[in-house]
Amino acid sequence: MGRWAWLTAFFIVPALAQPSPERLQLCATCHGAGGNSAIPGTPSLAGQPAIFVENQLVLLREGVREVPQMAAAMQGLKDAEIRAIARYYAAQKPAAPPGKADPVLMKQGAALVRRLHCGSCHEADFRGREQMPRLAAQREEYLVYAMNGYRNYTRKGGDTLMAAALYGITDADVRALAHYLAHFR
Repeated sequence: MGRWAWLTAFFIVPALAQPSPERLQLCATCHGAGGNSAIPGTPSLAGQPAIFVENQLVLLREGVREVPQMAAAMQGLKDAEIRAIARYYAAQKPAAPPGKADPVLMKQGAALVRRLHCGSCHEADFRGREQMPRLAAQREEYLVYAMNGYRNYTRKGGDTLMAAALYGITDADVRALAHYLAHFR
């Protein structure tokens, strides 16, 4: 083995160019074609930052984040497959949210994202970055579920910064934030 070959052999793992069609079909069963979920409570993956998706899949695979519906899909999932899946969904375009935006909730949500400085981590257009998820165009009810999980300390494998950011936020505020972010374009 050459001088640096051991480094490549042990630390640089080749990535799959694309996830297998079978794996994408399995993901699409719940997360929708191209990662745009049509199932209430199931997050859309389209446009999520690749590092965020990678992190979440590892947390799910290792059982740190418990989502019973994902357990079977995570069995035997290799790191290279995780990277391929993450890159695939990061490259997909998020769909427009269903329904019309409520002007009152949009105004309340806009004030809340400014007050809570959501854009400082999730970017000003809420597209997410690195390990911070995309919030714009995410399913509204999923955003409510996720924010409540952080706020109420019920989300295992969750981010303590999010728990702190949502501390003291009312249910009405969570609904306004979720509505605003889901309809943000």
